[in-house]
Amino acid sequence: MRKDIKKLIKPIHLKRKRKTLKVVYPAFSKRYFFLREHISIFVLKKSAVPLNPFINFDYFFADAIPRELVYSANDNFIRLADELWAFGPIADGMAAEIMYAESMGKKIKYFRTDKDKKGIYKFRQTSEKEAELEGG
Repeated sequence: MRKDIKKLIKPIHLKRKRKTLKVVYPAFSKRYFFLREHISIFVLKKSAVPLNPFINFDYFFADAIPRELVYSANDNFIRLADELWAFGPIADGMAAEIMYAESMGKKIKYFRTDKDKKGIYKFRQTSEKEAELEGG
């Protein structure tokens, strides 16, 4: 490493504990796009790293590039992830992502998205059997 770069490193950064965290692909419908940051915060609070497609690619980059390219990028995130967590009712695109993750033996977790009395969204883990389908 260059000497001038080494000078930038503060002792606190050298002493920092480096933890390996599980990587999670959070799958959710476009109807929950507005919750993208809340979902990433939830995943981080569970000591996992979110590879959140709606954070990385916004909403398909406003279609400035072909959606198929974004879908391929999402598939790469799923391959990199240790687990897929599905939030809210399962939409068609989510179902395809879940099937793809299952085909690779990835663990899948399901979460309900509910509002509390104050209108704040909360996420609660549920079973695959209890997971709802969008529009169903």
